[in-house]
Amino acid sequence: MKKTILFSFIILFSLSSQAQKNKTKNLEVGLEIGNLAPELSFPDPNGKIISLSELKGSVVLIDFWAAWCNPCRAANPGLVKTYKKYKDTKFVNGKGFTVYSYSLDQNKSAWQNAIMKDGLLWPYHVSDLAGWNAKGALRYQVRSIPQTFLIDGDGIIIGKGATVRGVNLDILLENLKK
Repeated sequence: MKKTILFSFIILFSLSSQAQKNKTKNLEVGLEIGNLAPELSFPDPNGKIISLSELKGSVVLIDFWAAWCNPCRAANPGLVKTYKKYKDTKFVNGKGFTVYSYSLDQNKSAWQNAIMKDGLLWPYHVSDLAGWNAKGALRYQVRSIPQTFLIDGDGIIIGKGATVRGVNLDILLENLKK
């Protein structure tokens, strides 16, 4: 536990110092910490297009997952708990926490059933139902799932991968609180 906390603090410090450096120069759109997160605009289960940029001002976890992915599904209860805990929190650079769930499913009913069964409460669920050929997954170079990116209220990537999942996500969010 001590190693996890120390690791998380080291990562948080390096993430915030890198993000601060990049804020002082022209920001690039990219996938590295300190870059502006690439835009995502995809349909929800009802066909409504939801853009990542609509969530500007909130701390957002972009979560690439699928109904058929056992590790994704196993992580969902913890993510729901984290969402409930931080959704109304004021952060240093963001008001509230939410999740932009991008599904790599190809079967719409399986995707919708997984959202319901796992109790994924946040309203931002999107997919182009293209599986591994999903445009958003290709844009974010997703090669395995679950895959996550944490962005701040300005849309800047402040964490990615295992450093923003599970207990590490909770520690980061706790340290980002105002």
